Amino acid sequence: MDCVAQAARQVPTTRTLFGGAVRGGRPVVTLTIVGICVVSWVLQLVTQGAWTARWAYSPLAGSVEPWRFLTAAFLHSTSPLHILFNMYALWLVGPFLEQAFGRGRFVALYGLSAVGGSVGVLLLTPPTYEAWSAGVVGASGAVFGLFGAIIPVLRRTGRSAMQIVVLIAINMAIPFFVPNIAWQAHVGGLVVGLAIGSGYAFAPRERQKLVAWALPVAVGVVLVAATAWKYASVGLL
Repeated sequence: MDCVAQAARQVPTTRTLFGGAVRGGRPVVTLTIVGICVVSWVLQLVTQGAWTARWAYSPLAGSVEPWRFLTAAFLHSTSPLHILFNMYALWLVGPFLEQAFGRGRFVALYGLSAVGGSVGVLLLTPPTYEAWSAGVVGASGAVFGLFGAIIPVLRRTGRSAMQIVVLIAINMAIPFFVPNIAWQAHVGGLVVGLAIGSGYAFAPRERQKLVAWALPVAVGVVLVAATAWKYASVGLL
């Protein structure tokens, strides 16, 4: 057994164009995110909103409980359509990006896009008590981050990204016709996804490992700095 394990370690890992380890089987990270969202949604229903109140994000709640910037992405409204739409969108692009970037990079992309969505709400919502105390839930910010990331991936591989661009434009327009949609989260997630996706897609081969950890750290620092600045500007920091 030791000889087999040693031989396995000596076999070079096959990498994708973007530096991710080529893996067979199911998209583990994507399925895990879907599973967490489904379990969380069931808890929202059976606790009659207590689970939602505990983890939902609002700019005011985020100022004292910063983990809500992330946890809100695993909650949804009680309407099945909300979670079904987001999970369907995640399934459309998640497995592809997970395979292209590798699991670690994909986790960083998804998590930072989710946080970017909450930061977008913070930066783009007028700082009134009513607006800043309204709860925001949903994976839309993270999903828009994936939409943003797939554009440079398609361009890097010589394929057209027009369908994704049109899809983003349509979804950006929907909040103008349908109320109670946090378009600010879409914008925040999209910007973060574009930034990280571009870095991953166009990093030189010899620097892909460096970019894999340095880029998420840099984006995280920018998000924290933007959050601190906004809170300080309204006297909450």
